[in-house]
Parts: sequence; structure tokens; C-alpha cells
Amino acid sequence: MLSPPSFFDLAEFSHTSLFFESEYVWTALNRLQEYMDGFIYPQLISPLLPQGEPLPKAVVLHDGQILSAAGLEITYGDTTKQQLQVRKDGHTLTGATVIMAGVVLMGDQIALGQGVLVESGALIKAPVIIGDYTEIRQGAYLRGYCLTGAHCVIGHTTEVKQSIFLDHAKAGHFAYLGDSILGRHVNLGAGTKFANLRFLAGNVQIRTNKGAIDTGRRKFGAILGDMVQTGCNSVTNPGTVIGKDSLLMPNATAPSGYHPPRTVIR
Repeated sequence: MLSPPSFFDLAEFSHTSLFFESEYVWTALNRLQEYMDGFIYPQLISPLLPQGEPLPKAVVLHDGQILSAAGLEITYGDTTKQQLQVRKDGHTLTGATVIMAGVVLMGDQIALGQGVLVESGALIKAPVIIGDYTEIRQGAYLRGYCLTGAHCVIGHTTEVKQSIFLDHAKAGHFAYLGDSILGRHVNLGAGTKFANLRFLAGNVQIRTNKGAIDTGRRKFGAILGDMVQTGCNSVTNPGTVIGKDSLLMPNATAPSGYHPPRTVIR
């Protein structure tokens, strides 16, 4: 009931080794740090990519090269639908990634997939792995150990730390995610916040109809199964686990514990 297959379709996810079918779904968070520390990152070393200060000009990554965007034609279509286009001398640079001026990169363990757009004002602290055709919007704050699949969105002034986005997961506006997992096609309404630390001492426990389960984690936000949606200004308490196809209504607070698939939380 609380294993990864109950929450996610992992068939096309690029980082399936984070999840063990025989374990509780949240154990993927326990191995996230080791997995990302052992990942092989590209060498983003160039005078065009200064460390710890805003990029003075836009930069394009393509086929292992780091290019100035000066003189390139860029079409800013829907990134998640592969509509970000970069052309050089009339030829399309297929899969080119664009890092706009004003982005701040901190650390050398940063992997950006193909067709990614990182907008001005985003701050990315290593380690971070961003999947193909993902959009990091203006003012986003990635605090380390953030991993996304393909076609994801980390939105305007959204803060993320030690969390996993499966393919097509979107946190588009004013969200906070700590120690959390979003399933495929999850969509967070503006202002959604995942609380990840109890007021009282002790590990976060998951309440179920068969009793409480000690997660062994002091910090634990939320896990949302595939196709879950949250309304604007919704909140989850530490240790909220929501099954597939569920709804967290606007302005609602989800109690800690397990919520079965197709639940409506008001």
C-alpha cells in the first residue's frame, strides 16, 4: 500500500534506482543524497559561467559546448512542450539549453538536460539534476539535492530543497517543497506549501488505519502520487502522503498521514 508502485508509474523515469519496490515510498528520500553525490556531472567551466554571481549575459549549452547567446536567435516557446528553440546561422541547435542573464550558479555539481530554460533571477545551489525540457522560472531558489525528471516546472519564487520531481511534475508559482516527492503530472496551485518539520521533537510518523509508522526522518514534507492536484494556498503537514488522482482543495490543510487514491481533502 505504501510502496512506490502504489504511487508512481516509474516506467519512463530516468532515476528509478532511487525507488525500491519492497520499501516504503519515502525511503527514496533517504538515498537521494548518496545518489546525487555519486552522479557524474558535466563540467560547466567557462568564463561565461561565473560562480556565485549573476550571469552578465545569456548562455547556451549545446552538444557539450558552452556558447554565448550573442548572435543566436532564441524563440522562447513553451519549454515543457519542447518549443524552446535556438538557431545559429539559420540552423537549429537541437536540444539547446538556455541560461538567461541574471541566473546565479553555486557549485560544480549541476546537470542541466536538453532543452532546459533557466530564467533570470533563479539561484541554483549544487547538487542539482534537471531533466530534459524543464523550466526553472524567474526567482526560483533550488537549495541543493533537487532532482527533476523531464518536462517539469519549478516556478516563480518557488523554493525547493532535497526533493524529487517525476516527469511532468509542476510547482509553478510561490511554492515551498522540502524533503518531498511529486509524482507524474502533479500540479501544485499557487502558494502551495509543504511543511517538513514538526514543532515537537522526534521523527515524523505516518498515520494509517493500521497504526502509525515511524519514518525515521526528522524532516519529511509530502509525497503526492501521480496526477494529484493542489489548490491555491493549500498546505500539507509534515508526513503527508497522498495517493494517486487525489485533490487538495484551495485554502485547505492536509492532515499528516496516508490519504488513499482519489481522495478529496477539503
